[in-house]
Amino acid sequence: MTIKRILIGTALAAASGLAFGAESAPALVSPAWVAANACKSGVVVLDIRSPVGGGGNKFTYLRGHVPCAVYSNYKTAGWRVKEKGVPGMLPSVASLNKLIGGLGIDNTAHVVIYAGGGNALDMGSATRVFWTFKVLGDDNVSVMDGGYKAYVAGKHPVKRGAHKLSSAQFSGHLDAALLATEANVEQAIKTGNEKLIDNRPSAQYLGIVKSGADKRAGTLPGASNLPQSWFTVNDGGKFRSAAQLKELYRHAGVPTSGRQINFCNTGHWASLGWFVSYELLGNKQAKVYDGSMTQWSRNPQLPMVTKVKLSQAN
Repeated sequence: MTIKRILIGTALAAASGLAFGAESAPALVSPAWVAANACKSGVVVLDIRSPVGGGGNKFTYLRGHVPCAVYSNYKTAGWRVKEKGVPGMLPSVASLNKLIGGLGIDNTAHVVIYAGGGNALDMGSATRVFWTFKVLGDDNVSVMDGGYKAYVAGKHPVKRGAHKLSSAQFSGHLDAALLATEANVEQAIKTGNEKLIDNRPSAQYLGIVKSGADKRAGTLPGASNLPQSWFTVNDGGKFRSAAQLKELYRHAGVPTSGRQINFCNTGHWASLGWFVSYELLGNKQAKVYDGSMTQWSRNPQLPMVTKVKLSQAN
């Protein structure tokens, strides 16, 4: 079967409201698709908004959510942990298996993740959890394009209160091909064999602004800047088309193929860059540097580049 036929078949399935199989789940599904499939057998919708309703939404999960969606707090449920003083790191496989299984998700479920959808930063929550499933070897996972904000704007049905599923057995395994380590980044800098992509705002890339989690300002030697806000329309919750994304990659001088390592401060924005490259543009050689600049900047022996050096005078 040709790639064109596969894409056409996926589009027709989405339009008709059919559930997807484990090998054909698309990276993005529309709010309309979610509304039509959220309560169907084999589909688990996962709401990962913050308790106060991230992305500018006025609704918490209990006050309004996609029907049949289960809830897990992205910040506190255990999707990310502090490791050796570095926040936001990928937990152990055993911990993630327990977390996911506890939500009622097994290895046969088509998981659809949604964030608030207020901006690209917010959508990074969904792509980070999506990447986590992929790292665990689960390909039957999607992100709702536009997040909850787009879902509500489409006047789709909303439910109040909590929806819980019975605990299930989830068994993941680490796919190291999607994960870059500090040692991998050191090797990439030395050899130039992997493109380094800084997905932080340009001010952080240039060294004008430093995240509070980082010990030093600047970026990795040889890195190109592709800010997270470029990936969504007007820095909102809806991802740009592949054609627009390719234009932006060209503008930033970043190839859309080949070995790449996406990084930011703690691996949140980097998951957006990875999602766009790996899923929306089809580059299966893209990785996420989980520790990112927060880990890297803690070691004074590791090189960094500050592109704009301001005087110390007030």
